[in-house]
Amino acid sequence: MRNRRFLLAGLLVALLLAGVGSYYASSHPDGLEYVADKTGFLDTAEEPVDTGSPFADYGTKGVDDARLSGGIAGVAGVGLTLLIGGGLFWVLRRRDPAAPRQD
Repeated sequence: MRNRRFLLAGLLVALLLAGVGSYYASSHPDGLEYVADKTGFLDTAEEPVDTGSPFADYGTKGVDDARLSGGIAGVAGVGLTLLIGGGLFWVLRRRDPAAPRQD
C-alpha cells in the first residue's frame, strides 16, 4: 500500500509540474531552434516530421489559449511517457519461474 501511495503522489506531482509548470517555462523551449535562429542557420532547417501531430510545437492543436495549450501538451506528454514506460516495464519484468502461472 505504501508503494501505491508513493507512486500516486509521484504521478500527481509530475502531472502538476507538467500542467502548471509549463506556464512558467521559457519562451524559447526549443534550445536548438533558438540558437539556430540567433546564429543565422535556421533557414536551412527542414520542416519537422511531426507537424501533423496534435501536440506539435509544445502546444495542443485546436486550443487557442497558449497557456492552456502548453499545459494540456505537458500533461499528455507525461501521461504518454508513463503509459509507454510502465507498459514496457510490465512486459519486460522479471518473472519467478517457480511461481505458478495465472491465466
